[in-house]
Amino acid sequence: MDSREEEAPLVPSPDLESQSVRRSHTRDVHVLSCSFLLIFLAYGAAQNLESTVLTVQNLGTTSLGILYVSFTFFSLVASPMVRSLGTKNALILGSTGYWLFIAANLIPSWYTMVPAALYMGFAASIIWVGQGTYLTSTARSHAEDFKVHEGTVIGKFNGEFWGMFASHQFVGNLFSLFLLGDEEVLITTGICVVNIKFMLLLDVTVPISFNSYPSMFSCYVIDNAVFQIRAEYTKHIVRPAIGESGVGGAMAVYGAFDAVCSLAAGRLTSGLPSITLIVSGGALIQAIVLLWILLKYSIVSGVLGVVYPLVMAAMLGMGDAVFNTQLNALLGLLFRDDTEGAFAQLKVWQSATIAVVFFVGPFVSLQAMVLVMIGVLGVSMAAFLFLMLYSEKAFSPRTP
Repeated sequence: MDSREEEAPLVPSPDLESQSVRRSHTRDVHVLSCSFLLIFLAYGAAQNLESTVLTVQNLGTTSLGILYVSFTFFSLVASPMVRSLGTKNALILGSTGYWLFIAANLIPSWYTMVPAALYMGFAASIIWVGQGTYLTSTARSHAEDFKVHEGTVIGKFNGEFWGMFASHQFVGNLFSLFLLGDEEVLITTGICVVNIKFMLLLDVTVPISFNSYPSMFSCYVIDNAVFQIRAEYTKHIVRPAIGESGVGGAMAVYGAFDAVCSLAAGRLTSGLPSITLIVSGGALIQAIVLLWILLKYSIVSGVLGVVYPLVMAAMLGMGDAVFNTQLNALLGLLFRDDTEGAFAQLKVWQSATIAVVFFVGPFVSLQAMVLVMIGVLGVSMAAFLFLMLYSEKAFSPRTP
């Protein structure tokens, strides 16, 4: 008999068991991150088709508007649904909505796109609430197992997830350069099938119960700022400056900075003070972009005509990275008894705002949109800072 076999312990040592647990926690984050990269790589390509190819009777944009109205409605009841299904089952079921919506683009009509959009609204509500709950509970389990600071683990896990998620903007825009139409739909439908298989690899996690904290309206509002800016940015700045062909390149820059800054911001997160500092920095970057657009920006020729939109794309990507990683980490830290409900409320505000952008955006000028966003950003940051002061007092140890 091999001497190495004789020396092998019959019962694994505690150190080996700890390493196994650690691999399990980080493995789940890797799987979840890769799954969302795949599904939104596919969905992003389909969403581009909605606004560029399905233009007859505004079928594409109307379908997207219906999707986000449905998303808003179902987010109101997503919390009990996810709690009943379990986070893993919610993630798997939610993936099917993206597959169906992308497949509907093969036969685009009111009879295929509208039902698919309605179902995807339901699917999106449970997949995103499931994602936030699953990632947070996994981070809490990891922190408890290894006796490390919970805020640091939540920040690190969110950084990895949102970094991988954001990279779909970069990869997807490059992907769209080589494929178009039915060929793109077929491939992205196949990607969704692979994604569902990825979801099946996730372990089942049980959320840990802690004390609850008050609601955070400011988080829900501030997290919508980047998307609204981004939609108007491509329409009013990128296309006039560098043309339709430049949109993909600008959004690839956006995605690259979003991904890198998500990873960096997640690594820097350690608790409420770090979240406050990082979010304030992100809000400042967004304010600079808004004021630049409102007061100084004008389309110019030559190299600067290309550079300016790309610099804006990079700054918007940085802001998106900050808000995604930090506000989702903050929800995980403060909402401990009802994690599902917290992320459900976040998605209600996000999806409602996006629906408004799709339906109202074409009728509102860029200047009016920027003014509204400056006001929203200011009110949101004031509420956010007030919340941080309140939370710091709640977290600080009480003296007898």
